[in-house]
Amino acid sequence: MLTSSFHKIKIKYLNYKVPLFLLCLIGLAWVSVAQLNQKGVSLPYSSIKPQIIELDLPVEDGGIGGLITADVNNDGYKDFIVTKPGHIVIYQGNGEKLWAKQIDIQVTKKSEEYGLPGWQGPGIQAADVDGDSKTEVLFLTKDNALHIVDGESGKTKKTIILNSPEGTERWEHLVITNFRGQGDRDLLLQTTNSEGYRMGRFLAAYAIDDLLKKEDPQPLWTRDDFVANAHNGARVADLNGDGKDEVLGGTLISPDGEILVKIPLKRKTHVDAIFVADVRPDIPGLEVVALEERGDNRVFLLNSDRLIWETHYKKQEPQNAAIGDFDVNRPGLEIWCRSRYNEHQKPFVFDAQGQLIANYEMDDVAPRGWTTKGVEVIFTVDWTGETKQLAAAKERHESGDVAIFDPLTGEFIHKFKEKANRLYVADVSGDWREELIVLNGNKLHIYSNAESNPNLNRSRLWLQNHYRRSKMTWNYYSP
Repeated sequence: MLTSSFHKIKIKYLNYKVPLFLLCLIGLAWVSVAQLNQKGVSLPYSSIKPQIIELDLPVEDGGIGGLITADVNNDGYKDFIVTKPGHIVIYQGNGEKLWAKQIDIQVTKKSEEYGLPGWQGPGIQAADVDGDSKTEVLFLTKDNALHIVDGESGKTKKTIILNSPEGTERWEHLVITNFRGQGDRDLLLQTTNSEGYRMGRFLAAYAIDDLLKKEDPQPLWTRDDFVANAHNGARVADLNGDGKDEVLGGTLISPDGEILVKIPLKRKTHVDAIFVADVRPDIPGLEVVALEERGDNRVFLLNSDRLIWETHYKKQEPQNAAIGDFDVNRPGLEIWCRSRYNEHQKPFVFDAQGQLIANYEMDDVAPRGWTTKGVEVIFTVDWTGETKQLAAAKERHESGDVAIFDPLTGEFIHKFKEKANRLYVADVSGDWREELIVLNGNKLHIYSNAESNPNLNRSRLWLQNHYRRSKMTWNYYSP
C-alpha cells in the first residue's frame, strides 16, 4: 500500500519538476504517519526454540480433533495423544511414536450442528481404569462403539456397543470420572439431540468394571435434562472435596445423578463455556465459572451448594475466559473475559467478588502485526513459577502466531512465530510449570521456559483433580 501510494505521489509531482530529494522526504513522512497511526506495541519474536515432534498425520483437519497429554506407557513421563478425523497417534516426549490407529473416532466441528465434542475437542481419555496400574486409552467411534485399549501398545482390551437414547445419533462425548469414590473407575457418556440446535442434554454414568466384564452393562444413572454448554462437552471435578466428581454445565449434577444447582438462565440464552477453579479460597471447595450468551450476557460463579454471584459488564458478551491469579494483591482469582467482537476485542476483568477491575482494547496492547480479530483458545498458564499467572493464546481465525500475555493489563510478554492450528497448555517437563504445545500442521512444537524456576518445591499441577479433568475435556470454547 505504501509503495503504491508513494508511486502516485511521484507521478503527480513530476509534472511540476519537484526535486527528487523532496519526493524522498514526502515518502518518509508518509511512512512515519502510517507507523504512528498503527496501533499496538513493538514486540520482537521470542528467542525460545521449541522442541519439534514430527507426526505421522495428515496436515489438514478442518478444525476437527485435538490433543491431550498423559503418561500412557507408565514410564513417568508425559506422552502426546493427537486426534484428527479418522486418526489417533501417540508420541512419547522424546518424539518416538508409540502407536497409531486409523479409525473413525468421534470428533466433530460445531457441536450445535454436528454433535460433541465440538471444535478442537480431542474426543479421547486416558487413565488406569481397571486397577492394573497401567494406563488405558478410551474413545468413541461413529458406529456407537466405546473402545478401551492398552495405552502402551494400542491393542484393544474391549469394544462395547452402547445404544444411545432415542432421538440421538450416538454417544458423542466421554469423560473418565470418579462417581463412587473408587478412583478413575467410572465413565460419563454424553450426547445431543439429533435434530435442531444440538445440546448435550443426555447423560449416562457407568462403572467401567461393568463395561469390561458384563455382557449387558447397565448405567449407574441417566439424565435427559442436563443443561449443557452450548458448544462443548460436560466437564467433571470434585467440587466439595468428598472424593467424588460432580458433573459441570448449566446444571451441576451430583455423583449420584441428582441436580445440585441450576444456573438461572433466561429464555433463548445458553451457557457458552464452563471453567472450574478455586476462585474463592474463603469458601470451602472449588467454584465453577459459567459464561452466558445472549440476554444480559452474564458471568456466574457457583459451587455445589449455591449460586454465589452473577454479574455482567454493560451486557457485553464475555464469550471466552481465563481464570487465574492475575493480581496477587487481591484475594482469590480473577476472571478475564475476552469479549465477543469479531474485530477489535475489548476484554474486561472481574475480581473474585464479581467486581469489574479492568478493561482495555486489544488493539492497544497486541503486538504490531497481530490480527485485528484478536485472540482465541485462551489458556491460563503457569509460565514463570511465580504466584502471578499469565495467559496464552493464538491469533484468532487463522493459523498464526502464539503469545503469552498479562490478562490484567493486556501486556504481551512473549510472541512466538507460528502457524498454530491448535494450542494446548500443560505441565509436560516435570518442574510443575507449564509448557505451550502447538500443533502446526503435522508437527508438535513444545515451548518451555528455560529460565530457572523460583519455586521448585511446589507440587505438580497434575496432582489436582480438577487440573487432570480439565486437561482431558477441553475444546475451543472451554480450554
